[in-house]
Amino acid sequence: MKALLWISLSLATTIFAQTCENYGIANGDTCSCPTGFGGPSCSEVGCQGNIFEGRKREFTETSSGFANLTVSGCGCDDGWGGLGCNVCQTSGACQSGLAANGGVTPTAGTLGDLQNHTMVCSTGPRVWAAGQMSCDVNNPTLQSIYPGRSVLNIERTLNPDLSPIPGSTSFGSAGSAFVQLLYDGVEQFYCQANSCLQTGKGLGINWKCQNLQCTCRPNTSFCGAVVATNLTATINALDGTLEIDCTEDKETGERPCHFVQSTLQNLFGLSGLALNGCTFGECVRQSVIDSAPAVSGSEEAPKNEPLGGGVIAGLAVVGGLVLLALLFLLWGFLSQRAARKKGYVDEGKAKVGVSWSNLTYYVPHQSGFFSGFRKKAEVSNGDKFILDNISGNIPAGQMMAILGPSGAGKTTLIEILAGKSKSGITTGDVSFPFERTDDQAPPRIGFVPQQDILPSTLTVFETLLFATRLRLSESISDIEKKSRVNDILEKLGISHIKDTRIGDVTGGKARGISGGEMRRVTIGLELISSPDVLFLDEPTSGLDSVSAARIANVLHAIAHDPVNPIAVIASIHQPSSILYQKFDSILLLAHGRALYSGPGGFEPVTYFSRTAPDAVPAYNEGHNIAEYLLEVASDPPVALFTLAKDNLDSSDSRTTANETSEKPYTATNRTTTFTRNAVSQGGLAYATTFLTQLQYLCGREWKTLKRDRTLFLTHVIVAAVLGVFCGGLYYQTGITISGFQSRVGCLFFLGALVAFSSLSALYNMVEIRPLFLRERSGLYYSPTAWLLSRFFFDMIPLRLIPTIVVSTITYWMAGLAPDAPHFFKFLFILVLYSLAMTLFNFLLGTFFQNGGIAILLSALSALFQMTYAGFFVNLSDIPPVLRWLQWVAPLKYMLEALAVNEVDSGLMIEDTLQGVPVSVSAALIMQLLFGFGLDNYYRDVLILFGFIAGFGVGVIGVVWFFVRERR
Repeated sequence: MKALLWISLSLATTIFAQTCENYGIANGDTCSCPTGFGGPSCSEVGCQGNIFEGRKREFTETSSGFANLTVSGCGCDDGWGGLGCNVCQTSGACQSGLAANGGVTPTAGTLGDLQNHTMVCSTGPRVWAAGQMSCDVNNPTLQSIYPGRSVLNIERTLNPDLSPIPGSTSFGSAGSAFVQLLYDGVEQFYCQANSCLQTGKGLGINWKCQNLQCTCRPNTSFCGAVVATNLTATINALDGTLEIDCTEDKETGERPCHFVQSTLQNLFGLSGLALNGCTFGECVRQSVIDSAPAVSGSEEAPKNEPLGGGVIAGLAVVGGLVLLALLFLLWGFLSQRAARKKGYVDEGKAKVGVSWSNLTYYVPHQSGFFSGFRKKAEVSNGDKFILDNISGNIPAGQMMAILGPSGAGKTTLIEILAGKSKSGITTGDVSFPFERTDDQAPPRIGFVPQQDILPSTLTVFETLLFATRLRLSESISDIEKKSRVNDILEKLGISHIKDTRIGDVTGGKARGISGGEMRRVTIGLELISSPDVLFLDEPTSGLDSVSAARIANVLHAIAHDPVNPIAVIASIHQPSSILYQKFDSILLLAHGRALYSGPGGFEPVTYFSRTAPDAVPAYNEGHNIAEYLLEVASDPPVALFTLAKDNLDSSDSRTTANETSEKPYTATNRTTTFTRNAVSQGGLAYATTFLTQLQYLCGREWKTLKRDRTLFLTHVIVAAVLGVFCGGLYYQTGITISGFQSRVGCLFFLGALVAFSSLSALYNMVEIRPLFLRERSGLYYSPTAWLLSRFFFDMIPLRLIPTIVVSTITYWMAGLAPDAPHFFKFLFILVLYSLAMTLFNFLLGTFFQNGGIAILLSALSALFQMTYAGFFVNLSDIPPVLRWLQWVAPLKYMLEALAVNEVDSGLMIEDTLQGVPVSVSAALIMQLLFGFGLDNYYRDVLILFGFIAGFGVGVIGVVWFFVRERR
């Protein structure tokens, strides 16, 4: 730590390569020396006299090297001051000095005959021609190491030709500066810079130079006399830009200045090294002052600094995103408008049947990556057959029940007929024959799954209306869509509960409608799109007999509708006698094979008693026929399968011949390699435009948020409580070294809080995933529209608002940088990090079906980020083999940006270290303790944007290609 403090002292001045000392210019055997220097090599410092005397004035003698160059015993002439007697104090001193040393009034044609050529002493910080200034260097750290008096003498030359006696009262070219630091009267080092520009006006003047150079005098206190504080290498290496920024307090008359250079800023803050007790003096003609042009960059019109590359890049990114968003909205609006203006043509409904032949489905025995390359015809002995050569058909206007014991293959057959994606291998054909007209669209298929997956916070009417708005053509008016919903409610017999919320079927939230009513709502979601064929997977499972009978009545009415009859195929687990009588035909399965396919009622009993009287148990008169059929299928003899196959082949041929119409049309001879889209939606992926999908999805999210505010209120309340807790813990943190560490600890705590609170985003994704899968399989909306709506209504209420609450409370209680720009930059970083972590948890929640695994990985990733954030371990101390891991830790960039934003406010550390007062910039402590880069704020912003973009693209890719319904 002490070595760093020594460095802070070295940066007080700058010096150039020497031909003569103090950057004098060789002139034969002598040197032309800067003002106030003399001797053969410019190594002697002016003492007594005044600057008009030039080389004739009295200089101190050197007895044993540069270390004895002292001016502490000089006595200045009246009207002159400053260490070295270079600073004029009165106009009379300037006039007498000029007269005594042969100065003349300019002749006509130089500055104008009529102008006033009176000599004056300008004692302000502004330079007119060549000005002198002398300041005390007051810094607690410097004074603790060097308790003597340190003085900085500076000569600033704006235009040497306007100086009274060029060469004596000025030195160097236009726009140059010469600096010397003296400690207890001994010169320690000297510096030079050029290309200087003076800006400001009135009480504030800034002198900014380029090409800084410094030279350290060997064996002086600063430069080698004390080995532990040898700053020679540091001072000689100084370069870059030098600023001398001076102001004047109008009330107190004090004139503090700051010596500003990049290394000094790292040590002493953005203002650099503070200079106090500054005296200014410049002997100049009044005519020069009167005719001088206005200084550039005045207070009335301050000079704007050019934007840095990071700021420009950040603005370009934000501008690009805004432009893309506007273009997207314009495209969506135009597409939506065109779709709504397009007329709706009702193509009518065709009478569609379903026919399937030789359907076989099996799961390959081998597993692993190469199993997917097996050809469909390849069958292994270890393969598990679920269906084996199943054939059958059903015409429009009939109901078919698929019966069989558990494991018979009922659900698998229903899913294959409905075109669901299966993980195994399917062979055989499925077709949908119907009478076609010209330009008839392919038939629409409806599928009702076994589980009722419904939005718990919506009412029955809102649920059906949501489906209607997204599954019907956008050109149909909203009034007509609501009318269709009411018709469906009447048909299903649930009009009396249309305004009742559905509720949570698991009982985790408020209960709503009953199980039977949920089942009818689920059926209604498929009836909305007016399907030509309706498949149902165990629609009565889990319902009491009354509810099951109501479902059966609804399905029977739908199938036998006199205007629009459709084919209805349902798998039934254990139907009652009344339920069994509702079905027109029966398909009985056992061990994946068909035992019977034909008319319902008593016909199956007659069939088995006629074809295999000895192979099946006898039927007891009056018993439930469905139970008898399940008893037959529970353990059928092998011979019964052979008889069933022969009978089914002959029955299929007769049925097909009898049902062939005048204009037969087969939509497709389809195996499971075909998608359902072409059959179910007439080849159109979605019925509505993207903007319409986003509109209604956001509407549903808003209703859900309003009706279930538990999570939102919990986030806000917890954020407020933790904000008070964190603000109280770090209340008005001090500016000591430990206080700065506490500041960074406060920032780290906020980042960790954001990382762990975003876990709720993961849970929300896991919870809503089943509903998304059902609606996506029904082609309600695009996955991108769903992701955007989820993101908006997760990010704004659950991330953005709580982040603002906890940040605002903590920021001002902890006493961080007390100005609006730094506060909003602080808030901006936290919002970016919250955005990145939300998308990261979205990615985990969509990629992993198991919510427990996703939550575990998210928690572990948060711990990993905390490890490599730079708070627990200095980033530069991490072994190189592991150091690269910090690049994939967003928390590191968040913490670095927040820390840089804090020290960028000019934060200074005031502390005592082993009895030595320390007054250094917090930037130095930040780099030492944590390894953060001082100029990395905008770089970190861009990297956080990169994480956001990467996670966003990852989420969209996973949802599009992996989050699909697979059965």
